[in-house]
Amino acid sequence: MHDIIAVLANGIGFVSETYPGIWIFDTARYLIGAGSVYVIVNIALAHALRNRKIRERSPDWTQKRREILASLRTAAIFAGVGGLSIAGLMAAGFDVVYGDPLARGWPYLIFSTVMLIVLHDAWFYWTHRLIHCPKLFRRFHREHHKSHNPSPWAAYSFDPGEAVVNAIYLPLVLLFIPSAGLAIFIFINHMMIRNAIGHSGYELFPSARNGRPMFDWMTSVTHHDLHHAQAGWNYGLYFSWWDRLMGTEHPLYHEKFAEAVRKPLDGSAIQARKNPLAHTLAAVGFLVVSSSCVLETATVSMQQTLGRAHDMIDVLAQAAPDKAAHQIMQAQ
Repeated sequence: MHDIIAVLANGIGFVSETYPGIWIFDTARYLIGAGSVYVIVNIALAHALRNRKIRERSPDWTQKRREILASLRTAAIFAGVGGLSIAGLMAAGFDVVYGDPLARGWPYLIFSTVMLIVLHDAWFYWTHRLIHCPKLFRRFHREHHKSHNPSPWAAYSFDPGEAVVNAIYLPLVLLFIPSAGLAIFIFINHMMIRNAIGHSGYELFPSARNGRPMFDWMTSVTHHDLHHAQAGWNYGLYFSWWDRLMGTEHPLYHEKFAEAVRKPLDGSAIQARKNPLAHTLAAVGFLVVSSSCVLETATVSMQQTLGRAHDMIDVLAQAAPDKAAHQIMQAQ
C-alpha cells in the first residue's frame, strides 16, 4: 500500500511540474497561429483578397467566440494527453525526442520531419472518416461542424473525444520514429498554420492557367471549405491523395476552386477528375516507399526498446536474491 501511495505521489508531482509549461506552450501556439492567420488574412488582406473569398458571408463573433473557447479546451487536452505522454515516455527512458537535430544526420532529420507530416495526414484522414459515422459524429465531431462557414479560430474547435484522438498521434508515432525537437517543432507549427489557413475562407493557394490548383496534390482552402459545406466529402488535412484514392473528393471540387480564384476551367480539370489513374498510381507508389522506410525505422526502434527491457529484467533478477537474503537476515 505504501508503494502505491509513493507511486501516486510521484505521478502527481510529475504532472504538476510538467503540465503547466506544456499547456502554456500549446495554448500560445493556438492563439498565435490562429490569431496571426485571422489578423493577416481576414482583416489586413481582406480587401486585397476580396476576389478570392469563397463565401459571401463572414462568421459573426458569436461563432468565433465559441470556436475560441472550444479550441482552448482542445489545447488543454493536447497538453494533457499528447504532451504529458511524450514527457512520460522520456522520463521512463524511451528516447522518443532528442535535442541535437543533427545527432542522426541531415537525412534522418528531413525524413522524420516529412514522415511526421505525411503519417499525420493518413491518421487524420482515417480517423476523420471514422468519426463521421453517425453513431460517433454527435459525440466526437459535432462541435467542429457547428462552424458551417468556419474562421481560422475553428482550427482546434473539437469535441473532447476528437481532441483525444488527435492528441495520441504524436506520442504514438514517436515510438516508431524518434525525432529531434526541431522536427517536432516544425511539425506542430505546420499543423497549426495549415489548419488555420484551411478555415480562413479565402483561397490562398495559387492556380494554374487552366483554373486548376497549381499544387493539386495539396488540400486547398476550397477543398476543406467544401467539407464544412457538405460533410460527406474531402476528409484530407494536408494532401488530396487519400480522398482521390478512396473516391471521397467532392466531384465539383475543381469547379469550386476555379470559382474561388475567378478562373473558368478550360476542361482539363474535369478530364483529370474523370481519369484519376495517374494520381492513384503516384499515391500508391509514395505510400509503398514511405511504408518501407517507416518499417525499417520501427524495427530499429523496437530493437532498442527490447534491449532496454532485457537490461531492466537483468537488473531486477540480480536485485531479487539480494533483497530476499536481506529479508531472511532480518527475520533471524
